[in-house]
Order: sequence, then structure tokens, then C-alpha cells
Amino acid sequence: MSAPMSADRFLAALRAEELTVVEVGSWRTHNRNHKGPWGPVNGVMIHHTVTRGADYTVEICRDGYSELPGPLCHGVITKDGEVHLVGYGRANHAGAGDADVLAAVVAEKALPPDRQANTDGNRHFYGFECENLGDGEDPWPEAQLDAIARAAAAICRFHGWTARSVIGHLEWQPGKIDPKGFTMSSMRERVAERLKSDA
Repeated sequence: MSAPMSADRFLAALRAEELTVVEVGSWRTHNRNHKGPWGPVNGVMIHHTVTRGADYTVEICRDGYSELPGPLCHGVITKDGEVHLVGYGRANHAGAGDADVLAAVVAEKALPPDRQANTDGNRHFYGFECENLGDGEDPWPEAQLDAIARAAAAICRFHGWTARSVIGHLEWQPGKIDPKGFTMSSMRERVAERLKSDA
């Protein structure tokens, strides 16, 4: 359980993992903090966007849409492996999820099934939206998978978390399927490997 790092520290942590980071507008102050607190933070959540095209994906994740205002995450990871920072603070990405899953993330234990939607995830998770159609057929380039692992590892490294603090939206909220096309267990293995070495 930790207070969120500062926006500047977040940027530095990502760059320390040798990621290509694109700063989008006034991302440091673009958030939904007026809707509730951000923090304490407990983990990192990975999503897919159901979009195609980097520019469009970044735009919608920054601005959102009528039913769900942006930012829809903190960083957008496009197929080329670039991380586009679109917001910092509370973001509309996690929604309500299972309190038992949150407890397991905090304890860094194996996740139970997500059966309830009774806990505010936007308060507790950093979020990365990853450009993909989410149909199980749209490929995940190696550069993108590597960037997801590096971005998650950057946050875990700062907070002293293990890879068990990294979850998918499908492990948090009943009915969600993202990310589809790779398993979160394989992604946690990638993150764990990153954490074995210095940034």
C-alpha cells in the first residue's frame, strides 16, 4: 500500500526502463481527481483498447467519450512499443471490481476468481491501455509486449512490489475479457524477469 509517485518520478521510472515515452499535452494534471481520491495505490492494471491506429487510440484514451470521460488510463502502449502518457491521477480505467482480488494484490498472493464489483479500482491501480482490437486475432508485437512488461516493472520497482501486483482487467471486474491475446501469467513472468535486473 503506497502513495502514488509524483508525475515526474513516474516519467523518470519509465525512462529508466529504457522505454520510449511520449508526453501528450498537459498529462501531469489531466485526471478525474474531483470524483474521488487516487491512492493508496496497490498495483498495475493492463487493458486492451478495442481500437486500431496509434493516433486514434491515444486520442480516445486521453479524451474518453460521452459515457466515460478521459483520461481512460495513465499510459497508452501502442503496437510499436511507445508509451504515450495521457493522464496522471485518478483515471477511468479499472471501474468497480472484487475486494477479494484487491486483498490478494495487496498481499501479493494468487488471485481468487473475480465474482463481485464492490470496490473502486480507479483509486487503487495504475492503468495502461494497450492498442489492440481484443478479438484474439489482432497480433501483439514483441515490442509492445516488452513495453508492457517494462512499464509494469517500472512501477513495481519504485514501490517495491513483485510481479504479483500486475493484473489484467479480466482478473478484476466480472465480465471483462481484456487483455485478450496473451495470458496475464505470461506477462507476470516477463515482469518478474525484468525485476531481477537493475533498471
